[in-house]
Amino acid sequence: MDPVTLTTPPPAAALALHWSLDAAVDFLNHGSYGACPTAVLEAQGRMRARMEREPVRFFLKDLEGLLDSARVALALFVGAEADDLAFVPNATSGVNTVLRSLRLAPGDELLTTDHAYNACANALRFVAEQAGARVVTVHLPFPLAGPGVVVDAVLDAVTERTTLALLDHVTSPTALRLPLETLVRELSSRGVDVLVDGAHAPGMLPLDVEGLGAAYYTGNLHKWVCAPKGAGFLYVRKDRQAGVRPLVISHGANAPRRDRSRFQLEFGWTGTDDPTAYLCAAEALRVLASLLPGGWDDVLRRNRATALAARDTLCQALGVPPPAPDGMLGSMATIPLPESAALAHLTPSGTHGMDALQGLLLERHRIQVPVIPWSGPSRKLLRVSAQLYNHPEQYERLAQVLRELYGFR
Repeated sequence: MDPVTLTTPPPAAALALHWSLDAAVDFLNHGSYGACPTAVLEAQGRMRARMEREPVRFFLKDLEGLLDSARVALALFVGAEADDLAFVPNATSGVNTVLRSLRLAPGDELLTTDHAYNACANALRFVAEQAGARVVTVHLPFPLAGPGVVVDAVLDAVTERTTLALLDHVTSPTALRLPLETLVRELSSRGVDVLVDGAHAPGMLPLDVEGLGAAYYTGNLHKWVCAPKGAGFLYVRKDRQAGVRPLVISHGANAPRRDRSRFQLEFGWTGTDDPTAYLCAAEALRVLASLLPGGWDDVLRRNRATALAARDTLCQALGVPPPAPDGMLGSMATIPLPESAALAHLTPSGTHGMDALQGLLLERHRIQVPVIPWSGPSRKLLRVSAQLYNHPEQYERLAQVLRELYGFR
């Protein structure tokens, strides 16, 4: 049969051939760093070869047009105008870019939640300390009954001094899709700008960044879009662009050109680096869409269905209820791990940032899955990701291993 006419989705084993992941490891942690398909890496290699054949021509003549084309493709995917987008290395850089551009006054309040990504929370605290401002951290329970809990908790923390809210589209530790449509609307009506940390959202959720209405939105492309590492983007609403400067001030700051915005002139060139990750984002979008008959719609549906099924498998095995409604999940799911004396003997693996249980699962059982320290009734969380190369048997094996480790019969 001609593969162009194939309508039956290929199995995960066939899809896994598009990645160079270690076949001996059950890789259930796409959410941390992503994984780039070999076809996209090959395209990046060709772009690098073009750059190195004639670097002066590439940087002075070709690059600006290539970046423009890449932003157009990205804009169609995320729901924004290309001129309102700039490439940044990652979402953490995007968050820092906005925060370092703010003009804060002593006493201003910056709002976030205790599910925020640690690196971005650190950036928030840094700029607050520099300006004499204050970070207000909203507690969100986990497990969580529903999106209304989030809305009420965040809005209850707003005061007349609140100037900005840093909110995740999908939280990193708990994998929750926050109700941003409601939050952005309500916060904006109170005069509070919203900076969305959308690190996990592109390629996991259908996006309409401009329609969302946030002042700022930043996302990664190396995660669920599967672009090369070092590809992210920053969206700045037109009425906020004059106040946002790149982390590195370079030639664009005094460029005499009038054919493009100052925003594009400054972000389009911050110094010599390797821009090929940005330039291959469109290829990543094309490659992922080509893997299933229904393109990106099918990718999002399949990954979410796999994540929900994985959550159910693990919750049943560990005897814990689902910690959040289905509607708050994308292609990741986080499960509270029960406290157990059976695992009290574990010691840290010695790997920076890796929990002892996570190290054990990798070293002894060849399962790569993050275990996240947490507070409250659940001292540790287990987060599983679902990408096209994953299949149910991997989560079932993880569930069985966990049951054995916890001493469940």
